[in-house]
Amino acid sequence: MFSEIAQNYEKEIKDFAPYAPAADRAAWNGLDPDWSKKAALLGESYLHYEFPPIYATDFMDFCRTGNRVRYEDRFFARRYAFNALTLAECVEDQGRFLDDITNAVFVICEESGWQLPPHNSYLRDEPQYILPDAAAPVPDLFACETGAMLAVARYLLKDRLDPVSPFIGKRICREIRTRILLPYLRKHFWWMGNGKEPMNNWTVWCTQNVLLSVFLTEKSQELRRQVLQKACLSVDYFLAEYGTDGCCDEGAQYYRHAGLCLFNILEILNAVTDNAFAHLYREEKIKNIAAYIRNVHIDGKYYANFADCSPVAGRCGAREFLFALRTQNTAMAQFAAQDFMAGGDESLLLPKEGNLYYRLQTGFTAKQIKAFYRRDAKIEHPEIFYPSAGLFLARDFRFCLAVKAGDNADSHNHNDTGSFTVYKDGQPLCIDIGVESYTKKTFSPQRYEIWTMQSAWHNLPTINGVMQQDGAAFRATNVRYRFADPVSEIEMELANAYPQAAGLRTYQRKAALYKEKEIVIQDRFSFREGSALQPSCVVLSLLTCQKPVPASTDGETVLAIGSLGTLRAAMCTLLCIETVPVTDLRLQEAWPHEIYRILLQATDYGFQLCIR
Repeated sequence: MFSEIAQNYEKEIKDFAPYAPAADRAAWNGLDPDWSKKAALLGESYLHYEFPPIYATDFMDFCRTGNRVRYEDRFFARRYAFNALTLAECVEDQGRFLDDITNAVFVICEESGWQLPPHNSYLRDEPQYILPDAAAPVPDLFACETGAMLAVARYLLKDRLDPVSPFIGKRICREIRTRILLPYLRKHFWWMGNGKEPMNNWTVWCTQNVLLSVFLTEKSQELRRQVLQKACLSVDYFLAEYGTDGCCDEGAQYYRHAGLCLFNILEILNAVTDNAFAHLYREEKIKNIAAYIRNVHIDGKYYANFADCSPVAGRCGAREFLFALRTQNTAMAQFAAQDFMAGGDESLLLPKEGNLYYRLQTGFTAKQIKAFYRRDAKIEHPEIFYPSAGLFLARDFRFCLAVKAGDNADSHNHNDTGSFTVYKDGQPLCIDIGVESYTKKTFSPQRYEIWTMQSAWHNLPTINGVMQQDGAAFRATNVRYRFADPVSEIEMELANAYPQAAGLRTYQRKAALYKEKEIVIQDRFSFREGSALQPSCVVLSLLTCQKPVPASTDGETVLAIGSLGTLRAAMCTLLCIETVPVTDLRLQEAWPHEIYRILLQATDYGFQLCIR
């Protein structure tokens, strides 16, 4: 798709000129005044900023202790400051931020490596080196993003920085050539793809930032063409693993680094090739990728989530809005506009966004979004099934039921095949926890020792102490679904999601939304012939956001789930209700207080749950 266009493109590859540089005062003075005022104030908060030092031992911390947060806090703090200072200077154009910007350029350019410690290796899944080799850069996610950030800043402020010293811009160009361009063209890193290696969000995230880095600094037509052709081949490898349905199997949170990076790649390529790629916006797969984020939205800040994805996946912004316009999806554009407005200053300023280009896009799009926004527009979310990932979403005016009917080999996988989440009145009732802050263990052979990755910490059964296993072979089978009134439902066989040690002959799950009434989960199971296992060996876990309280006095298992709803369970007994403290900072973004796990023990060959 992409590489064929690149191979056949014979015209000159133009300079990339995204938006207006700071010298174009008419353009900058015409931006949304609220954005301009607040961008200047944010930059002002970083005046005379003392950029945090990063020592060799900070980088070594990951290999020594597994902790990656302490290094990353300092690394990203430098970039947040740089981005805010750059945009504030563009807004004001008075020179008062230039010294701090110059300090930032040199501080960042003097870092021994732009890659994060967990990515400090040259082969996929190989052990990381304890320190970076400055002579052999690793173009990981954040090295590429750093290159793009510096390239965008130079483009915006070249006419203001060169009078201070031409060496500022020259230093940026030299570092980008050394750390990004040359490694990109001379070496193979897994995220570039070769038709055999599995791709994920890294492919388009890195590629987007390589294009920004190179096309904003490099004048050689030969080098530009090499980058164009290699980038397009990588995008084709990435798209080959996407279903035509456009589902991001990494979830809504990672869509921001997958689908939206694909969008910016298209924008950049069109800008330098006289719109040679523009017709791709009419391709079914591209249109479906754009629409995905609206389809998996539940309400407010919440999204249907599985695997490492958090239910709080971030607000929509300029990229979602522009992607919707390019694909002529008016409903998606209105959803993006509403979500952007609901996000307040966080959406407007992106103060914790390391990518300067995203902040720039927001500044130049905010006025258009506000003009498009309709406070009273009714946003409807479709019922949908994504066959490529097995994701099912059913809705009525009160409930949203999401079920995963795929396999345990997703990118950022959890062992959660067959698990479900339930939202009522826009609030989480039965939940998927998400993932804790990343550590060395998160992406290691010991990944499934982490509790959040295990099926016992999803809305799934554990059989005789045996949980689900990771891998493509561990999957749902015989999946059938339908959307209708008065019921939308999905059913599947889950025995194959468990290893042989579970002793299952069959484990059938059916999840149904009876419109304007209730959600019913029906499980039926049996054991292989000769097995001595009994129904009591099966324990069902259910995770809730609000505290479950027994509400029945006649021996029936009925639980009030906070003030939100009730759970009635048949063919089982209540073993216990566990209170689970949430101490991890990443989890606290979604769950600011404790969560709860209900354990139900089967008394017959199945369960029936009724959620109202």
